[in-house]
Amino acid sequence: MREGGLIFYQKKLTPELKSLKKALKKKPQTYNPLDFTYTEKKIISHIEKETEKNNLNNITRTNAYLQFFHEYPEIEWTFLAHMVSRNAGWNMTDLKGSFLSRLLSLEQQRYFFSFLERSNWLIFQDAYPQLLLYKECKKREENYFHLLSHFGVSYFMDVLWNDYLQNKSNPIITVALIINEQNYIENRVVHHPEYYATLMESIEFKLQELLELNQILFPYYLKDEINVTGLPVHHFASLEERILLGKQLYYLLFDPQYFGKILDFATNQPHTGSRKDFNPQLFNHIIEESAYERFQARLENCQLIAGSKKIYSPRLKDAWQNVQQKPAEKGDWYKDWKVINYLKPVVPKDTTVDIYNEYCEGLKKLELAVLAKNAFNK
Repeated sequence: MREGGLIFYQKKLTPELKSLKKALKKKPQTYNPLDFTYTEKKIISHIEKETEKNNLNNITRTNAYLQFFHEYPEIEWTFLAHMVSRNAGWNMTDLKGSFLSRLLSLEQQRYFFSFLERSNWLIFQDAYPQLLLYKECKKREENYFHLLSHFGVSYFMDVLWNDYLQNKSNPIITVALIINEQNYIENRVVHHPEYYATLMESIEFKLQELLELNQILFPYYLKDEINVTGLPVHHFASLEERILLGKQLYYLLFDPQYFGKILDFATNQPHTGSRKDFNPQLFNHIIEESAYERFQARLENCQLIAGSKKIYSPRLKDAWQNVQQKPAEKGDWYKDWKVINYLKPVVPKDTTVDIYNEYCEGLKKLELAVLAKNAFNK
């Protein structure tokens, strides 16, 4: 049964969820910053500086997530955030790559980048203070999560982090962070008038969905070669679908079949934003073709046609400059305790689909779209 965009399950709540329901129904406590201790003020200042330092661009964010995971592997969301953020970087540089740069105007490229960058920036500036507060709790052996409200973090996460300190449920805190991040960007980006009208409803965005270009890819080493697993992204405008996808990606990423191999890739392959990072056979971060060359087909069965130039996939630093973001819109997305129904486990999605082949088919469709555009413009 659905109501107000949420799924309300008929099944009874587990004892743990009943406890969370009780806590979420309480009124949030308010704290006067003037009453903060010297140590608390020092912690706040440190976290603000570290968040600003690491929130410069997609590369710094992605690296910060991985570094935190290496330090605190129990916070599994940080590895998921790292891998999804890698994908965001690839999507950003695609806009300046061989195909989309020929299909989208400069203004359209900037719109898409702004959408991706704002989402990436917002999630980090909300999540990273939470992670650093957890780090302080561990280091000082004291609970500092009452400081979450100072950083504008939802009361939902206040309750969930305090629950985590007691119960140490890694799946619960991971899914809670997924729920939080997707609700956090729901009205700030996805349905924000500045983006929704120009992106979500645009022909270009629909074109990307139709061509099946939206996949989250998790590269990993298989023997001496890089393979990929992952899932397709559908119905991005739906909050419910994004949360479900996040949960399925979490289960896939930490599947023993893949986890160690994906972590090995992430640890040993620096994130540059170029798809060359995981497929140097198809992509290069250097433009191999001349600006005067006529665009020609180069892909066949996921491979380059003999003698063809590689697909240009720039590094992020060569594609986009750092953006000075305006402050995040204020307000707590949390309104109803029934959101905890999203914490219930889902059946992991079948991962037997050849996601890389699906991605290659999308690339081929893009190539055909460029060829068709060139023919039309003759």
